[in-house]
Amino acid sequence: MRSWERALPILEEQSVDAMIVRDMANIRYLTGYTNDTGVLVITKDGFAGLITDFRFLFQAKSEAKDCEIFDVAQASYDELIGRILTEHGVSRVAFERGVTLYGDYEGMRKHCTQELVPVDNILIELRKIKTADELEKLRRAEHIGDLAFERILGDIKPGVTELEIAAKLTYYMCMEGASGNSFPPIVASGVNSSMPHAIPGARALREGDFVTMDFGCVYEGYCSDMTRTVVLGKADAKQKEIYATVLRAQNAVLEQIRGGMTGMEIDGIARAIINEAGYEGCFGHGLGHSVGLEIHEPPYANPRRQNEIVRAGSMMTVEPGIYVENFGGVRIEDLVLVTEDGCENFAHSPKELIELPIT
Repeated sequence: MRSWERALPILEEQSVDAMIVRDMANIRYLTGYTNDTGVLVITKDGFAGLITDFRFLFQAKSEAKDCEIFDVAQASYDELIGRILTEHGVSRVAFERGVTLYGDYEGMRKHCTQELVPVDNILIELRKIKTADELEKLRRAEHIGDLAFERILGDIKPGVTELEIAAKLTYYMCMEGASGNSFPPIVASGVNSSMPHAIPGARALREGDFVTMDFGCVYEGYCSDMTRTVVLGKADAKQKEIYATVLRAQNAVLEQIRGGMTGMEIDGIARAIINEAGYEGCFGHGLGHSVGLEIHEPPYANPRRQNEIVRAGSMMTVEPGIYVENFGGVRIEDLVLVTEDGCENFAHSPKELIELPIT
């Protein structure tokens, strides 16, 4: 089977004759094309055309071997889309509502006589269950994060800034084979650690700080994601209590998660422990999300996902946290493969509270 043929049953389900794909992660998944410029047209009669420009033409021909490659030098994207649809007798064509710009929509209306059918990201359903090849890349990506964490511990000292730690995490991951970050690293120290997505700044680390590091890399297109929180120096009683509560909540999820649970059920395991410990309202984000070609993919684990089933074969982050205003916060995150009867944890960095000595 040609890789893009995996989308043909979805065309049938949507009662359309073709689909215009602009989401680059979907294009990569369906064709193997790894750059960030292009439009894919798939028709139900067994044709796939990838449109790009001269800068990426040779790459597209090399990677998307099962597609016919079109150069926009011949015409505009929308003109070429219209020609392909007409040549293949298409009457109804789906397009991705969430990634199609209004200008692109206007262009399609101008050059496509077919009925345009907006759809949500229906192709993500194909990407939820990871293949063996995808899992190997995800394991390697997460292992690179483990190696970076091991190295960064020696750099966390008083006077070093959050920005420096973020830069070194990026450097260490790239030196281990990553092509870059899967998202800008979060490094939050002291009271900044009470902000789940704090932006690293010029704040210098101080003795007694929580230091939360949320980071990941891209390896052969696939993302990793992990978070560890350490204390610079000796932890006080409150820091130890918060850390122990978050770790207990995460361990409970890792022990109980399995395929077939809803995202709400998975999230609820950790949330109940945190609330019962007296920190209700201090865990304001969801427990986790899937990871693959993109850093945030469905399925998700949060209180609003009461009907979303997390199937065996899905990747999920497990990242409970407690964030106390004007004090600090803790998040611990692993990336796991959900199985029929449990999970396989891809992260192997230590999770006991690390108190880094002041030297």
